Parts: sequence; C-alpha cells; structure tokens
Amino acid sequence: MNRRYNYYEAKNGVSAVGKLIPDSYRNLAETLGWCGKAVDILADRIIFDCFDNDAFELNEIYRLNNPDVLFDSSILSALITSCSFIYIDRGKDGYPTLQVIDGGHATGEIDPVTNLLTEGYAVLECDKFDRPVKEAYVRPYQTDYYVNGRHESVQMHKAPYPLLVPVINRPDARRPFGHSRISRPCMDIMQAALRTLLRSEVSAEFYSFPQKYILGLSDEAEFNGRELSLESFLSFGKDGDGDKPVLGQFSQQNMTPYMEQLRTLASVFAGETGLTLDDLGFSSANPSSSEAIRAAHENLRLTARKAQRTFGTGFINAGYLAACIRDDFEFDRRAFADTRTLWLPVFEPDSAALTGIADGILKINQALPGFLGEKNIRQLTGLRSDANDL
Repeated sequence: MNRRYNYYEAKNGVSAVGKLIPDSYRNLAETLGWCGKAVDILADRIIFDCFDNDAFELNEIYRLNNPDVLFDSSILSALITSCSFIYIDRGKDGYPTLQVIDGGHATGEIDPVTNLLTEGYAVLECDKFDRPVKEAYVRPYQTDYYVNGRHESVQMHKAPYPLLVPVINRPDARRPFGHSRISRPCMDIMQAALRTLLRSEVSAEFYSFPQKYILGLSDEAEFNGRELSLESFLSFGKDGDGDKPVLGQFSQQNMTPYMEQLRTLASVFAGETGLTLDDLGFSSANPSSSEAIRAAHENLRLTARKAQRTFGTGFINAGYLAACIRDDFEFDRRAFADTRTLWLPVFEPDSAALTGIADGILKINQALPGFLGEKNIRQLTGLRSDANDL
C-alpha cells in the first residue's frame, strides 16, 4: 500500500542504472507524476450523484456526513490501494457518522456474496509517527475499541455485519479486494522513464560543458583538470624539445534520443492506463473537440463505468449499515435490492454534443412518449432541471 502511495505522490526513487553513472549524479533524477495523473484523471471523472429508489433515505445519511469529501476520498483511496473502507460509528446524538479509511489502515474477512465483511480491523487514529493509537475490531452486532494496545470499550449495535464496509476497485474471484489503478506495469514504466530522465540529466551536464582532453602533456607538468571552472584559463608552454600539448574536445552530446525515448515510454504508459499523450504533457498540434476527446478516452470511459458499478455496491452497503444504526433496527440486506446509485456523465458534453443529445431525446420520446425523463437526461448531460425550483 505504501509503495503505491509513494508512486502516487511521486516520492519513489529511481532504481539502479548500472555502474557507469556515479552515485553523486543520482540526485539529478527528477520525479514524474504519471501515476498520480492516471489516478486523478479517472477519479475526477467518477462523480456520484445520488441514490435512486431511496426508500430508506440513504441520501439523507450521506448528506449529513460531508458527501463532497467522503465520496471523493473513498474513490481516490480505492483507486490507489485497490480498496478503501467506510467506517460507521454512532455519533454523540445517536446519528450514524461515516469515516473513510485507506486500505493500508484497515482489513478484514470478506463475504464474496454481499461484499460485506464478516469481521474486520481498522486503525482510527495514529500519532505523528504513524503508529496506531486508537483501533477498532469490528464484528456483527459489536465493535471493540483499543487505545494504545489496551481494550477500552465495547459498543453494541443492531447491524448484522461489521461496521466497516469495503469500497473496492475491480474485484475478481481471486482477488476479492480488487486491483490498484497503479499496476505493476505502470510502476515499471515509471522506473524506465526515471532512468531516462537521469541519463538525460547526466548527459545535459556534458551537453552544456563538453569534455575536453589534452594529448602530449609532459609528466612533469602540474595540471589538475578537476579544478577547472568557467573562469579558469589554461596556459601551456613548450618543453625543452620545443613540443607542446594538443588540446581537443569530445563531440557534444545529443539530447534528442532521450526525448524520443521518454515520449515512447509515455505512449506505453498511456496505453496501459487509457490516457492520451496530451494527459501526460505531450500536447498535440490541434485542440480536440468534445467528441474527439471521448473517442480518444474510450478505454478510460469503460474503466470509469466499471468502477462506478463496484463503488456503488460499497456505498449502498455502507448506507445499509448506517440505516441500521440510525433506526436501531436490524434490516435485511435484500430490502435494499432496488436501491441504485446514479452518477454524473464521465464526459460532460459541450454545446454541440448537447444539441445532438436533445435531438435524440426528442425523437425517442416521439416514438415512445415519456421514455426519457428528467432522471435519464441528467445522467446523459449532467444538467439538473430548474422546473422544480419555480
């Protein structure tokens, strides 16, 4: 988990590049934010809207728990570490409170049918050295709290599952806790790009100040090439035989191969993550229209839609257990089967696209009156009607 957070925050170092580059030059390597871009671009396009068929008023629970931060934080953490957790507690007034915990500070045994935990563990508070101060061991109907390693209290509740709900990115049968957006190929490509940058920085030193050489220097001459600087002046006289040394300069380094290699690695990284070269800082000649951007990001759109489905399950599960806490009643999970999550469009349409969407909606509703209503139109365009506010 920490390794992937290091790549996301661009704190990862460059791996060994051989013995040709001295250790003193390795601090020349710059950092790259490609892994952070791969996560942020996808996370910024996954925007939760609301719950549909909300018979148990889950929207109200989330609205009172800072949803603008809670949803974004859980989605971002799940994309980085493959899984984040929503911890549910009873507030001082008895109303449920929701807290996001990253995948490095919580774990548990998962039920593959419901994607809820059968038991779990979470670090609720840490000190400045990231050592656990307050921990929770969660079980059905009960949560045990530990402070500095000692059992402090027990909280009983009516929820039939532990009050720790996983929000998972791309789960499968073998890895029920999902896969990180920062995959191993992404990290390997990042290392190759950092090595390329390191080599280019070392070459840039010789590009700016080409290496020189001296032929025929007498063994008795006092000369230390390491002490030369831009302000130094070389002076060599003839020896007793009238000979003099010959000065020369190595050919200047060419930086073009490094830029081409970096661009190639950016193309490979873009193909791995569904991004484009524009997203990674290699701008194209012409600006793209909304439809062109959608076409170039088709893989990203499919990835976002897949993430919406799995994240939606986690948000409904967390709302279900929070409803049990709010009403102090043990609900059946099947009672929430009709509740769905609605999301804003992955790509917001521009004015030209809105015109085409409006024409399509008009024709569909003429063929099937009332087929597309306010809810469908919001999912297509992201626009909310003002008719209900009048």
